[in-house]
Amino acid sequence: MTCYIQSKMSKFSTVAAASKLMESMAIAIHNMIEEVKKPVDPEITGSARKAELQSVKQTAIDCKELIVERQKLEQMVKELKENGEIAEQKDYSGGFAERFSK
Repeated sequence: MTCYIQSKMSKFSTVAAASKLMESMAIAIHNMIEEVKKPVDPEITGSARKAELQSVKQTAIDCKELIVERQKLEQMVKELKENGEIAEQKDYSGGFAERFSK
């Protein structure tokens, strides 16, 4: 069992895995957009309608977050293909002087 795992791990490619994940994320994003586009049933009222609208809103927020994460993953894959490594993220949370001191 250990040999099988090790042989599989040696063939693992971060770029290939990230590309597969990006494809899956694109499908999920499309599905979420289709869910948001569906109209809310006009027959429901009160708390049921509010819950339905909240669900639509949460789906839209989740979709937006997934788009941002996919874009980050896309950038990571680009850096891996170009440089063979991921560029170090710089923290610019400090003030103006801290940004340019590095």
